[in-house]
Order: sequence, then C-alpha cells, then structure tokens
Amino acid sequence: MAIRPLRHTSKMPPPKFLFIILLILVPICVIGIYTHGEKISYLFRPLWDHPPPAFERLPHYYAENVSMDQLCNLHGWTMRSQPRRVFDGIIFSNELDILEVRWKELHPYITKFVILEANTTFTGIPKPLFFASNRARFAFAEEKIVHDVFPGKVAHPGSQEDPFILESKQRIAMNSLIRIAGISYGDILIMSDTDEIPSPHTVKLLQWCDGIPPIMHLELRHYMYSFEFPVDYSSWRATAHVFSPWTRYQHSRQTDYIFSDAGWHCSFCFRSIQEFVFKMTAYSHANRVKRKEFLNYPRIQKLICKGDDLFDMLPEEYTFKELIKKMGPIPRSASAVHLPAYLIENADKFRFLLPGGCLRAQD
Repeated sequence: MAIRPLRHTSKMPPPKFLFIILLILVPICVIGIYTHGEKISYLFRPLWDHPPPAFERLPHYYAENVSMDQLCNLHGWTMRSQPRRVFDGIIFSNELDILEVRWKELHPYITKFVILEANTTFTGIPKPLFFASNRARFAFAEEKIVHDVFPGKVAHPGSQEDPFILESKQRIAMNSLIRIAGISYGDILIMSDTDEIPSPHTVKLLQWCDGIPPIMHLELRHYMYSFEFPVDYSSWRATAHVFSPWTRYQHSRQTDYIFSDAGWHCSFCFRSIQEFVFKMTAYSHANRVKRKEFLNYPRIQKLICKGDDLFDMLPEEYTFKELIKKMGPIPRSASAVHLPAYLIENADKFRFLLPGGCLRAQD
C-alpha cells in the first residue's frame, strides 16, 4: 500500500493581508524614527561610536592654609617671584546671575574680564544686549571689563543657517578683543563659557607656579539647573593657556592634559523660566526642542524640580553601563560645601542655585 506524503496544512496569509500590515507598520516606524530618532541614536551609541582618546589627568592639590610655595611643589612646579597676569575671556548670552557669581569669585585674581556678546542668538534670532543693558550691575569690576558687541546674522524664514558656524565666528572674533584687552605673551588666558567657572585656587596656581603645561583643559564638576543636582566630572572644554603667538580662542579639545577638579560648570542655572525658554531656543542645540510643549512653563518647572531632562533625551554616553547608570532624573544633593564662596555669602539672593531652591520665577 502506497504511503501518501503528509500535506502542510498551514495557510500563508493572503498578500492583501500582508500589504495592510505593512501599510500600518511602515508609517508608524517612520513617524517613530522621525520623532524619537535622536533618542534611538543615543540608545545605541555604544554600538556605533567610540570615545575620544583619554585625557592625561593632572592631580590637583589644595587645602586651606597651605602655602603657595608648597602647593606649587606638590604639583611638580616651582613658585614664581611675581604672579602672572590673568585674562578671563568669555562669550556671553543671557546668564547674568552666573556671570555675577563668576566675576565676584574671580575678581581678586583677574587682570581683565574680556566679554563679547552678540545682537543675535546662535540660531539667528535678534536678541537684546543683556550685558550692555545691565552693565551697572557689574560696576564692582568696571575698571577690569573689556566689552564688545559681535554683529550677528539674522536668520531669514526658510534659511538653513548652521548655529555652530555662527557660534564659531563669535569665538574667532574673541581673538582680536583679547589683544585689545592688552594681553602679552606669558600671561594666562582662560577660555570658557560663562557658566564654566574656574575655582579661585585653580587660578592662583596658574598665576604663581612655573612649569605648568602651556595648555591645560580644566576638569569642572558639572551641575544641572543648580548646585542641587551634581551630574559628574564630564565638563572638560574650559582651558587655561600660557598666551603665545599660536594661541587661538576655541571651545574644543586642544591638548591631552586636563587639570583635575578645577571648578564648576552649572548648566541652565537660571532664575526664571523665561530664561530657560530663551536659552532652549537660542543656543546651538536648539534643534532639540522637538515640540512646542517643550517650552511649556509648567512642564519646565516640573522637570527642574525633578532633575530630569528638558529635551526628553537620553544621556550621551559611550558605554551601556554609563548609559544605564545615568538614565532618569539626576539624584539630589543636600550638600552646599565646596561651592563658590560668593554664592554662600549671598545665599538669600541666590537661593534658586542651592539645595531646596528648585522653584523658579514665572515671569
């Protein structure tokens, strides 16, 4: 008796059914990628990107009542007979409170405060000259201020101006303003953004010690929204230079040396929600504002007090371990130790920058 082969009884779905499924899934995937593409990219960043070469970390020694001679020797340097002059160069947007903390903290050690502000944002939006219109607030440093206005470029409707190019042009313009300020070869030049504040004892070492590297990045402790939310020590773009014919104002990697624990970087540390909205639409990463509700005042206030991300983004990390560790809100800190002295001396005025002060002005 012949044995019949078994027949495969399962039926393939009709082509029409598959077409309908694809018709539904493809638009969903496209919309999902368009809406959350950056988040998806950051989620898989450890698979497609590699970290830059590691810095050579220089130890930083400091304690109160230790002589400058001993501190220089601990770093392998020698003490000078006279301090160097120090020039502090920043480009400025609207960070008036942080600028006051910065300049009050550094005033005894700085020869000239060099500040350049533009009449447009990096995104090409006309903006007030916040420093020029509030200059009286900084009368304590008037004799040291060298200020100028950079003529920005207004973005026309439909134009595709790259905000990073506009930012780069403003940084290039700093080179001539620094020279106008009277800098000489051998002086110290600090290059950093307004919210990247070197500590006074870092600046004193730069002033008084011979043998320091001609260029050092400054490792700053990074905070978000206030000093209540310490993130990590990932801030490295600030630099200190022994000024030379080859010195150029930049905000990018310039050397392999980084000086450990050299100050503070307080991102989005504003007094009012309006200032948050201004920066979110003005700085080079304004494309992170994906939806109008990102600029909603109650939403921003809620995220500040939670220590969560304003742009609904994942951390920018190169390993899954670090990515997972930094997901979610930033843990609160109740410590107000080792912060700028001027901030503590004026705690009532700057309560919004200290633990427990997350509520912001709504106007």
